[in-house]
Amino acid sequence: MALPGQDDRTVPAVVLDGLDRQPLEHTLDTMRTLLDQHGHVIVVCSRAAPGGVERRLRTVRSLLESDRIALFRPDLPPLGIAVLARQLRQLASCDLSPGVLASAGRLLTHYVHAGAVLNSVTRLDRVPVGLRTHAKSWVPGSQFGVIAHPAPQLVRIGPEAALTGPDFGTWMLVAKGQLTSDWVQTSLAPAWQVLGLREAPLPAESAAWWGTSRLVEFCTYLPDLSVLYQLVTSVRQGVCHWCGIDVIGDRCVFCSATAPPLHESPTPTG
Repeated sequence: MALPGQDDRTVPAVVLDGLDRQPLEHTLDTMRTLLDQHGHVIVVCSRAAPGGVERRLRTVRSLLESDRIALFRPDLPPLGIAVLARQLRQLASCDLSPGVLASAGRLLTHYVHAGAVLNSVTRLDRVPVGLRTHAKSWVPGSQFGVIAHPAPQLVRIGPEAALTGPDFGTWMLVAKGQLTSDWVQTSLAPAWQVLGLREAPLPAESAAWWGTSRLVEFCTYLPDLSVLYQLVTSVRQGVCHWCGIDVIGDRCVFCSATAPPLHESPTPTG
């Protein structure tokens, strides 16, 4: 799902829908056109997407023999994926190199808090669920507050229910599924002292990710481009020893090469 831009500078998204169902030639032509137009492509893909999607993307990158396609699959729920993709689109309007922009995705995931309100956790396999909690989910009317990222949390919603949130100023995005609940807006958002709240459609992969379609998904994020830019540019940059592109962190998102280990100078022998 591509979220609307935060401002006029936000770069538009290209939604690669149905990759595992379309002819390979169509996907190749689409990706080749994007490379010709923009030079580099960063593909942000949910782990809830079918396995055929990732295989198709890797096949396309191999057939095009291109190291200018980055495949990024962060361990975030679908709404968090959409928020992260929009943040990268915001940063794409700045003077960042393709390698630094692609590497920024892993950095920005640390500032995303993503969760949901669920009517049942019987099919939830993304967050540890105890036997007693499983039993409570069979009680009619039960609802659960779940945090999947950055650290798993799970509570049964009641008067004393609380979830630990970010300790810095954020906005909150809410996507409603087939569950009637205003707990996020009336209890969680005030407790987390969010600076603003907006609503969005529920991503298509959310029901599969959370194990139920009766949910309300939410995500907090940093909306200000200047803050995002400062975060990214404050990190030390390096050069990938394999493909030569600028990166931040210890792994190149384009060629997947890791930084070589630092070896001490050999001790001379007599």
